[in-house]
Amino acid sequence: MSLNTLTIAEARDLLAKGETTSRDLTDACLTAIEGARDLNAVVTPTPEKALEMADAADARIKAGDAAPMTGIPLGIKDLFCVEGVRTQAASKILDNFTPRYESTVTANLWASGAVMLGKLNMDEFAMGSSNEHSVYGPALSPWKAESSNRGLTAGGSSGGSASSVAADLCLAATGTDTGGSIRQPAAFTGIVGLKPTYGRCSRWGIVAFASSLDQAGPMTKTVRDAAIMLGAMAGHDPKDSTSADIVVPDFEAALTGDIRGKRIGIPKEYRVEGMPASIEKLWEDGAAMLRDAGAEVVDISLPHTKYALPAYYVIAPAEASSNLSRYDGVKYGHRAKLAQGDGITEMYEKTRAEGFGPEVQRRVMLGAYVLSAGYYDAYYKKAQRVRALIKRDFEEVFAAGIDAILTPATPSAAFEIGAIDEQADPIQMYLNDVFTVTVNLAGLPGISVPAGLSGKGLPLGLQLIGRPWEEGDLLNTAHALEQAAGFSAKPEKWW
Repeated sequence: MSLNTLTIAEARDLLAKGETTSRDLTDACLTAIEGARDLNAVVTPTPEKALEMADAADARIKAGDAAPMTGIPLGIKDLFCVEGVRTQAASKILDNFTPRYESTVTANLWASGAVMLGKLNMDEFAMGSSNEHSVYGPALSPWKAESSNRGLTAGGSSGGSASSVAADLCLAATGTDTGGSIRQPAAFTGIVGLKPTYGRCSRWGIVAFASSLDQAGPMTKTVRDAAIMLGAMAGHDPKDSTSADIVVPDFEAALTGDIRGKRIGIPKEYRVEGMPASIEKLWEDGAAMLRDAGAEVVDISLPHTKYALPAYYVIAPAEASSNLSRYDGVKYGHRAKLAQGDGITEMYEKTRAEGFGPEVQRRVMLGAYVLSAGYYDAYYKKAQRVRALIKRDFEEVFAAGIDAILTPATPSAAFEIGAIDEQADPIQMYLNDVFTVTVNLAGLPGISVPAGLSGKGLPLGLQLIGRPWEEGDLLNTAHALEQAAGFSAKPEKWW
């Protein structure tokens, strides 16, 4: 077995026994990255930094000072600021921006002894569901549909993270999730993606998209790995006013696999029109697996679900238009060349027109519109009211004794690059988030677990939604589902 194919748990155990070193693990991953340029998943490799960190981790292990993530090689989404490493959020407007500070999440990971392999591809400013909106070009999935050689999306916005983990370029990766950007790519590539409760992981030093929705989380090969990595990422941060001052439990210790007596809700509103038969069957199979494991499966109602997507696509662009107003060409990043006589207004206009891609421009304009005088009450304020109702739906269901909610993660398997014409109909792409945005609007934890294959041999994921701050319980239910599904398919190497 190649070292880069190990899980975090397997690698940790080998490191503890002295049967491998962090340098060997890191070398194996760097070799895999070098041979996977066709995937376009790793956009800024950091091999020297990686080997330096690996040697430090090996010294720490030798000294008997190892944490669970010590020596584990990771990929970092290009949204996390890493001191001294180019961080562009996949946008031209942040051309060659090199932060002089470290995001809290990556600082926590480095403090635990993890190793950084490089920065990973993503949709520009995390706006997208296919990783096609990137200054680096699209990240490709390592999967191919049966009897087809066409390139598939790895999902978005954390497409580079999903592709890297699925192709064994790293042992795990960081992602961020504003409306499904961890869970959807995880489902598309056959890996595990966890979006924690809003406030569980600090947002400080992560380039902002929509501040009331953004949340960092782990993208891993197994549920156990997600539990281990979340433990290292999470924690209270006084630099983030939305960071919760709540103790971080031992998430891995919660993985007993025993879910007897748990009540799992099946929301009737998630049975959307035109759902593929393979997704419908996967959902039924998932419910049966949980039932066989001793859980009680109950039909529930989340009546305001149908308003979630429109509410999300008012709130998220509104917050994005505010957050992205700081990119003006003055202090850092791209600045447009100015003509004689151009003033500061022309500099702003030209810089933003050149620096932002079409999807970011679309969302900034949409956000500015819904926040403008005369439309604020009609759109933004109304969307916030709908958000409160969606949150209340979940609160009522959990108050009635439901422990977790089972839904599909995505409305389809991964689609071909270029298959959706966003110029003609951008809403087609937005519909990819139909099962995931409710979780962000309500601030809940959600996880995507690979559970089966489509008719064309592509991965399909199931989503579990948990109670706020009860990631341990959610991970345990996901662990039981993972064990029952027994998903072990891997993509055939073509890159």
